[in-house]
Amino acid sequence: MQNSLEIVTRFAPSPTGYLHIGGARTALFNYLFARRNGGTFKLRIEDTDRARSSDDAVKAILDGLEWLGVTWEGEPVSQFARADRHREAVEQLIANGAAFRCYATPEEVEALREAAFAEGRALRSPWRDRDASEAPEGAPFVVRFRAPDTDVVVADLVQGDVRWAAKEFDDLVLLRADGAPTYNLAVVVDDHDMGVTHVIRGDDHLTNAGRQSQIYQALGWTAPRFAHIPLIHGPDGKKLSKRHGALGVEAYRDMGYLPEGLRNYLLRLGWAKGDQELFTDAEMIEAFGIEGLGKAPARLDFDKMASVNAHHMKLADDARLIALLMARLDKRDDLRMDATAQEWLVKAIGTLKTRAKTLAELEDQVYFLLRHRPFVLEGKTAKAIDDEARGRLSRLRARLADQSDWSEDALGQALKDFAEAEGVGFGKVGQPLRAALTGGAPAPDMSFVLSVLGREETLARLDDRA
Repeated sequence: MQNSLEIVTRFAPSPTGYLHIGGARTALFNYLFARRNGGTFKLRIEDTDRARSSDDAVKAILDGLEWLGVTWEGEPVSQFARADRHREAVEQLIANGAAFRCYATPEEVEALREAAFAEGRALRSPWRDRDASEAPEGAPFVVRFRAPDTDVVVADLVQGDVRWAAKEFDDLVLLRADGAPTYNLAVVVDDHDMGVTHVIRGDDHLTNAGRQSQIYQALGWTAPRFAHIPLIHGPDGKKLSKRHGALGVEAYRDMGYLPEGLRNYLLRLGWAKGDQELFTDAEMIEAFGIEGLGKAPARLDFDKMASVNAHHMKLADDARLIALLMARLDKRDDLRMDATAQEWLVKAIGTLKTRAKTLAELEDQVYFLLRHRPFVLEGKTAKAIDDEARGRLSRLRARLADQSDWSEDALGQALKDFAEAEGVGFGKVGQPLRAALTGGAPAPDMSFVLSVLGREETLARLDDRA
């Protein structure tokens, strides 16, 4: 275990859209690593791209993290609000010779870049060796980092030692002509000022780690430990896209996943501890470590996600599931949502939740309980109640009206006894009874359905088919 006094992690999304599934996993890993080591997990909104950033996107990210149960400490840091601090760091770099003002025009830069490419190296500005006094009066400029002439090595906690030749890194722009700080500069200053000790992020940032380590060194600061994790791929092994399920966290919420189910699934998406698949929150925190992160891209698997969520559905508190269901069903006008319907839910939820992988499936499971009656039968369900079946249901209704014990076991026995008395197999009783009471829904045993609906509702639904 790391020294708990040293551990600070962060999640730093750009507010240009929703909190996508890859970002949610990154946030979770940083959160768990901090919690595992008694440290601090912080949130930074990297909103320097004003044209693409929006308040709605910030809200979507915060709401997504809160729903997922990934909580941060302190107020979220706005990167844009720290621009003066970023410029202060640039002045420090200029003062120590690690940065310089570059007066090359865009056309000159393009020519320099083409020449550098032809020579197999990165761009080097001629202004790194020229005095600013040589610049035309009032000429616009950017501030560039003076790329060192030494190779860069980052000891990554997942990827191992990663090396870049000096010629691969150009004289990076730190401040644009309008004075706006660029990404790699802002990240270094913010992570340093926030006390970040470990940066866990996607391996699409690996080259940024090389650039950022140079800036850390030039400022005389200690760089955080980096852990770059492979990105999530689709089931076909290709880069994750919207067609694979690269959706916002809120979309998974709307599909009926529980936050604890999604947390558990994301945990195992690129991380492992032996063969264990299912984790409580406490087990996640206790088990998570960077050493369990893999180098191979993880593949999004909706079947696996649903299976993990099904496990957590079974463990979920009944009252909580009912509340979640009621919130999802509240706007539907085809369902009965009164106190009696809620009583039925209370009776049924413990059984029905074991048959559903998501809240959306649970909605389907409870539909037979809540639908307004009389309901219309269609297709095969309607055909199940022919004249013979209607007569048999009428006789069954009379038998049930006299049934004194309305427990599930007693009702099951009563249905068996009735089938025997009728001289038919149970299917001749169960199929039309299911149609009459549920509309053909794949509900559990009919004795369970009767016990949940109660005598009054059961007889009323049978009367609807008379």
